[in-house]
Amino acid sequence: QVQLVESGGGSVQAGGSLRLSCAASRYAYSDSCMGWFRQAPGKERVWVAAVYTGGGSTYTADSVKGRFTISQDNAKNTVYLQMNSLKPEDSAMYYCAADNTRTSCSGTAYAYNYWGQGTQVTVSS
Repeated sequence: QVQLVESGGGSVQAGGSLRLSCAASRYAYSDSCMGWFRQAPGKERVWVAAVYTGGGSTYTADSVKGRFTISQDNAKNTVYLQMNSLKPEDSAMYYCAADNTRTSCSGTAYAYNYWGQGTQVTVSS
Protein backbone atom coordinates (compact mmCIF):
# COMPACT_ATOMS: atom_id res chain seq x y z
CA GLN A 1 0.00 0.00 0.00
CA VAL A 2 1.33 3.40 -0.96
CA GLN A 3 1.24 5.95 1.80
CA LEU A 4 2.59 9.46 2.17
CA VAL A 5 1.98 11.08 5.54
CA GLU A 6 2.94 14.69 6.13
CA SER A 7 3.49 16.26 9.52
CA GLY A 8 5.10 19.30 11.06
CA GLY A 9 2.82 22.05 9.88
CA GLY A 10 1.53 24.73 12.20
CA SER A 11 1.34 28.42 12.90
CA VAL A 12 4.43 30.56 13.20
CA GLN A 13 5.30 34.24 13.10
CA ALA A 14 7.14 35.76 10.18
CA GLY A 15 10.83 35.04 10.39
CA GLY A 16 10.27 31.75 12.16
CA SER A 17 11.01 28.20 11.08
CA LEU A 18 9.19 24.93 10.61
CA ARG A 19 10.29 21.49 9.51
CA LEU A 20 7.86 19.39 7.56
CA SER A 21 8.18 15.64 7.38
CA CYS A 22 6.85 13.18 4.84
CA ALA A 23 6.92 9.55 5.85
CA ALA A 24 6.46 7.28 2.86
CA SER A 25 5.90 3.64 2.30
CA ARG A 26 8.95 1.87 0.92
CA TYR A 27 7.36 1.39 -2.49
CA ALA A 28 6.72 5.10 -2.90
CA TYR A 29 10.06 6.18 -1.46
CA SER A 30 12.66 3.94 -3.05
CA ASP A 31 14.40 5.41 -6.09
CA SER A 32 11.72 8.06 -6.39
CA CYS A 33 11.41 11.76 -6.81
CA MET A 34 9.90 13.01 -3.58
CA GLY A 35 8.51 16.49 -3.93
CA TRP A 36 6.90 19.18 -1.87
CA PHE A 37 4.16 21.35 -3.29
CA ARG A 38 2.05 24.06 -1.72
CA GLN A 39 -1.35 25.46 -2.44
CA ALA A 40 -2.88 28.60 -1.03
CA PRO A 41 -6.67 29.11 -1.08
CA GLY A 42 -7.88 29.97 -4.55
CA LYS A 43 -4.47 29.43 -6.12
CA GLU A 44 -2.78 26.70 -8.09
CA ARG A 45 -0.65 24.02 -6.54
CA VAL A 46 2.96 25.13 -6.82
CA TRP A 47 6.10 23.06 -6.70
CA VAL A 48 8.53 23.94 -3.89
CA ALA A 49 11.31 21.37 -3.85
CA ALA A 50 12.18 17.79 -4.71
CA VAL A 51 14.79 15.17 -4.05
CA TYR A 52 15.65 12.02 -5.94
CA THR A 53 15.96 9.43 -3.19
CA GLY A 54 18.02 7.10 -5.34
CA GLY A 55 20.94 9.47 -5.60
CA GLY A 56 20.25 12.46 -3.40
CA SER A 57 19.96 15.12 -6.09
CA THR A 58 17.90 18.03 -4.84
CA TYR A 59 15.89 20.66 -6.65
CA THR A 60 14.50 23.86 -5.16
CA ALA A 61 12.19 26.49 -6.59
CA ASP A 62 13.76 29.91 -7.01
CA SER A 63 11.03 31.45 -4.87
CA VAL A 64 12.23 29.62 -1.76
CA LYS A 65 15.88 29.00 -2.56
CA GLY A 66 18.09 30.04 0.32
CA ARG A 67 15.25 29.68 2.82
CA PHE A 68 13.92 26.15 2.29
CA THR A 69 16.00 22.98 2.26
CA ILE A 70 14.85 19.52 1.29
CA SER A 71 16.57 16.47 2.73
CA GLN A 72 16.05 12.75 3.07
CA ASP A 73 16.52 9.97 5.59
CA ASN A 74 16.65 6.66 3.76
CA ALA A 75 16.58 4.65 6.97
CA LYS A 76 13.19 6.17 7.79
CA ASN A 77 11.81 6.50 4.24
CA THR A 78 11.25 10.13 5.13
CA VAL A 79 11.76 13.41 3.36
CA TYR A 80 12.01 16.72 5.19
CA LEU A 81 11.43 20.31 4.22
CA GLN A 82 13.23 22.73 6.49
CA MET A 83 11.65 26.14 6.14
CA ASN A 84 13.46 29.15 7.56
CA SER A 85 12.79 32.88 7.44
CA LEU A 86 9.15 32.20 6.80
CA LYS A 87 6.99 34.89 5.26
CA PRO A 88 3.21 35.36 5.30
CA GLU A 89 3.16 34.48 1.60
CA ASP A 90 4.50 31.03 2.50
CA SER A 91 1.15 30.27 4.14
CA ALA A 92 -0.47 27.34 2.34
CA MET A 93 -1.33 23.70 2.53
CA TYR A 94 1.87 21.78 1.90
CA TYR A 95 1.69 18.46 0.10
CA CYS A 96 4.21 15.69 -0.23
CA ALA A 97 4.24 13.78 -3.50
CA ALA A 98 6.10 10.86 -5.02
CA ASP A 99 7.04 10.04 -8.58
CA ASN A 100 8.60 6.62 -8.96
CA THR A 101 8.71 6.71 -12.75
CA ARG A 102 11.70 8.94 -13.41
CA THR A 103 15.16 9.75 -12.05
CA SER A 104 15.17 13.48 -12.80
CA CYS A 105 12.62 15.26 -10.72
CA SER A 106 9.90 17.36 -12.30
CA GLY A 107 8.46 20.59 -11.02
CA THR A 108 4.99 19.89 -12.35
CA ALA A 109 2.25 18.29 -10.31
CA TYR A 110 1.04 15.93 -13.03
CA ALA A 111 4.38 14.11 -12.98
CA TYR A 112 3.76 12.85 -9.45
CA ASN A 113 1.60 9.79 -9.05
CA TYR A 114 1.22 9.61 -5.27
CA TRP A 115 0.12 12.35 -2.90
CA GLY A 116 -0.26 12.90 0.79
CA GLN A 117 -3.17 14.60 2.50
CA GLY A 118 -1.27 17.79 3.23
CA THR A 119 -0.24 19.77 6.28
CA GLN A 120 -1.20 23.39 6.88
CA VAL A 121 1.40 26.10 7.33
CA THR A 122 0.27 29.52 8.51
CA VAL A 123 2.70 32.41 8.85
CA SER A 124 1.48 35.54 10.56
CA SER A 125 3.00 38.99 10.15
